[in-house]
Amino acid sequence: MLHDGQQSLLVVPVEFAEKAKYELWQYEAENRQPGHRPKRITPVYQDAIWGVTGYIATISLVAVMAGYALFSGDWLAAGRVDGALIRAGEWWRTITALTLHSGLPHFVGNVGFGALFGIMAGRVLGPGVTWLAVVLSSSVANLVNTLLLDSAHKSIGASTAVFAALGLVAGFAWRAKLFAQDRWAYRLGPIVGGIALLAFTGTGSPDSNTDTGAHLMGFVFGFISGTALTLVYRYLPDQRVQKVSGAAAICIVIIAWATALGVWA
Repeated sequence: MLHDGQQSLLVVPVEFAEKAKYELWQYEAENRQPGHRPKRITPVYQDAIWGVTGYIATISLVAVMAGYALFSGDWLAAGRVDGALIRAGEWWRTITALTLHSGLPHFVGNVGFGALFGIMAGRVLGPGVTWLAVVLSSSVANLVNTLLLDSAHKSIGASTAVFAALGLVAGFAWRAKLFAQDRWAYRLGPIVGGIALLAFTGTGSPDSNTDTGAHLMGFVFGFISGTALTLVYRYLPDQRVQKVSGAAAICIVIIAWATALGVWA
């Protein structure tokens, strides 16, 4: 080791030059300051049951009321997605269609998956905010899916909302860096997992009447909503925010159905 008063010089025999370089690299690597890890959001896990209960109660009540044709209306004709009528301005169909079902198996499937994904989302986002986001994102998904298809397109079912709930979880978990380990594969985990569940549960068989486009749009707009909600995550633990959001979700559905059935007339 040579010193000139300002700097030091390490001298080694030529045959040990490469080994010395390697050992110096090891020393620097072991003593390097760890890089800054990305900031992560720590969610306050909440009780999601009352949000899921509200979801099940809503679609069950609509099923009963539609079965008895209350308010002297054909609920299916008045509330289903109809491409031509939505283009003509009947906006409420993007919402009311979420609460209609073609039969008991269709209903039971949406209850089961809706409860599962609703609990997952409600735990991190809160029950009220979750279902308000689901209603808004799935109605936009129905609108976009309808505009992308032929005007004769018709559909019903809560499955668009179900996959919006799944998208909410994936979007929030990804943007909040809940899986922000060093390896990129872990960072993409929420997205890959969400897409895998969408493919497994949302595409149906080739001969089924599954509206795959609506499922995909539900997931996409739910994902966008989940990422956006990371901007206001500080307010999510506030129970007043949750209650107002939950009430708003129910009011939106009621207003849409009242408009569809001509209650205001």
